[in-house]
Amino acid sequence: MSRVVVTGRVPQPALEALTATHEVDLWDAEDPIPREELLRRVAGADALVTLLTEQVDGELLDAAGEQLRVVANVAVGYNNVDVAACRERGVVVTNTPGVLTEATADIAFALILMATRRLGEGERIVRSGAPWQWGMFFLLGSGLQGKRLGIIGMGGIGQATARRARAFGMEVGYHSRSACDPEVEAELAATRLELDELLASSDVVSVHCPYSEATHHLIGEPQLAAMKDTAYLVNSARGPIVDEAALARALREGTIAGAGLDVFEQEPQVHPELMQLENVVLLPHLGSATVETRTAMAQLAADNALAVLAGEEPPTPVRG
Repeated sequence: MSRVVVTGRVPQPALEALTATHEVDLWDAEDPIPREELLRRVAGADALVTLLTEQVDGELLDAAGEQLRVVANVAVGYNNVDVAACRERGVVVTNTPGVLTEATADIAFALILMATRRLGEGERIVRSGAPWQWGMFFLLGSGLQGKRLGIIGMGGIGQATARRARAFGMEVGYHSRSACDPEVEAELAATRLELDELLASSDVVSVHCPYSEATHHLIGEPQLAAMKDTAYLVNSARGPIVDEAALARALREGTIAGAGLDVFEQEPQVHPELMQLENVVLLPHLGSATVETRTAMAQLAADNALAVLAGEEPPTPVRG
């Protein structure tokens, strides 16, 4: 029987799958596990099932020991895992792609609607009890029909967001390391563009690329300045892809019209200037937050861990 450390609460079906054949050490608390406690618990573990709130680095891997075989990350992104350090130690890394595609695309498009139609501002007015009444120029937003959505990172979530945009009558442009399959481009009527052209021509820019050193602050002051002053920026990928200080300045100075963020550079902290602005929607990382999606994510992570412990190929190994 192998020892599996689960670093935070996960849905019950995943726990049941793990405990059926292995000893499970679960951090069963709402708050993230403290680092010192995590370092203590991982000693002697054969498998780690980790959440994106935990940093899996050389220190943690060494604390676990040479018997560690797999790190199963309950997320599609794995910037919290030092993949190179894992490989040096012969540890398999897995993630949970695919199962959260639709839920995250829903949030991305929700942010687009909230930002362009000023829905957050409207709700704040109603909840505050401030007087208001319908008027021809009251809280005017921007329509989407006939506008261009520029997608940065045309993987599964980017494509799912593009499908939603097409249903709303938007044109689609995208910037990605590699071109989509011709069939996908045809289905979405999507045009591949260089980043500067995408930024300059899009009415809404939605970020869906993975986070890495190469994409750190991919959207900063020069990129924001290249956008239309009527355009909106949405980020539902990873916080550090966008320079929050530069974004706050751009929003305050009218460089762009608005923004919607589900992720932040220093989660759960939000740049204080963003908190003071009305033209930005701020959500607490809800991209995959449906019962169905979180259950599927945890189950896939459990399946990955179980496969490696059984000497089998995991369903979704990280290969990059």
